[in-house]
Amino acid sequence: MSKLVDSAAAAVAAVARDGMTVAVGGFGLSGNPTSLITALRDTGVRDLTIVSNNMGVDGKGLGLLLENKQVSKVLASYVGENKLFAQQYLDGELEVEFVPQGTLAERLRAGGAGIPAFYTPTGFGTPVAEGKPVLQFGGVSAILERGIVADLALVRAHQADLEGNLRYRLTARNFNPLVATAGRITIAEASMIDALNPDDIHTPGIYVQHLIRSEIQEKDIEQRTVRARVDA
Repeated sequence: MSKLVDSAAAAVAAVARDGMTVAVGGFGLSGNPTSLITALRDTGVRDLTIVSNNMGVDGKGLGLLLENKQVSKVLASYVGENKLFAQQYLDGELEVEFVPQGTLAERLRAGGAGIPAFYTPTGFGTPVAEGKPVLQFGGVSAILERGIVADLALVRAHQADLEGNLRYRLTARNFNPLVATAGRITIAEASMIDALNPDDIHTPGIYVQHLIRSEIQEKDIEQRTVRARVDA
């Protein structure tokens, strides 16, 4: 059964609503579902809670949603490349929950696996632990972290088949497989849609409800670093 939808706009508009929690794959700008983020911006929905490793950069990635004042809360592990994010936070327009990167990955994985919560020593004794239950395991203190289940998950794959099975490319894999499992509704975009060898599938199609062909093929580089050519 084909899960392919004609456009990102059609796929996102059918499910987007104010106040929803949206988990988004990517690390920096690598592996961002750019077509789907743009479509979410164009819906104009507001008061979104965004769960992602980071919020892109100014004018790119999830920075598009910040520019359009669509985000009210962010759960992320790093936000240092986005000046608008910092300004909205300082102005009291944005609620922020910082989550250690490994904990964020495990919270998404747990949510996708149906695990409501787990204990981890990461963050104990820091502001991350404030208000959270603490237990000791083998003499080590650990805090309770809750699994994340998002209303909507947006992911970027390199290849997909019509049934929604996904394969990622190199470091663009990052948070995408975890995010894909954590959504009540998951929409994936892929650069290529073709048959996949079962041994090459990273995310089974059972996790994916809708699929689109990537409409924005350009892959932005967060920080381009070059060095002077050395003569041979």
